[in-house]
Amino acid sequence: MSLIHDVKITVVAAAAAAAQTEVVSSVLDMQGWDGVMFVALTGDVTTDAVLTLTVKGNTENSTSSPTPVTQVATSAFTADGTNADSKALVVDVNEPALRYVFASLTRTAANAVVGGIIAIQYKAALKPTVQDATVIASAVGPGTAG
Repeated sequence: MSLIHDVKITVVAAAAAAAQTEVVSSVLDMQGWDGVMFVALTGDVTTDAVLTLTVKGNTENSTSSPTPVTQVATSAFTADGTNADSKALVVDVNEPALRYVFASLTRTAANAVVGGIIAIQYKAALKPTVQDATVIASAVGPGTAG
């Protein structure tokens, strides 16, 4: 069995240039899904930049109204030299408390490039799943040697 038939992959935030601003993803509807993992990719991260990836939930398909509720967050990570360049921050929410969820990546104290944020919804009520329109190609096949 292939994982791609059991999950839905969505690009929820595009790459962002070096800055000290928040990157907010698009909202996902969790109806029919029991979990979601957000993966934020970093690019060049300046020393002393502080990065935190937070998943927030809402009763409406909105990032602002009514006021979103924090579901779970990574610890704040402070970059030191090149230890955050081309890395990832990951948050996994099993059985979100609210139907709509989105990610917030905060970048403070120094600049950080963001390579984008990807969401992987899992534990689908109906399978096989259909990938989001942000996935332009996918394939499944047996591994071969040589």
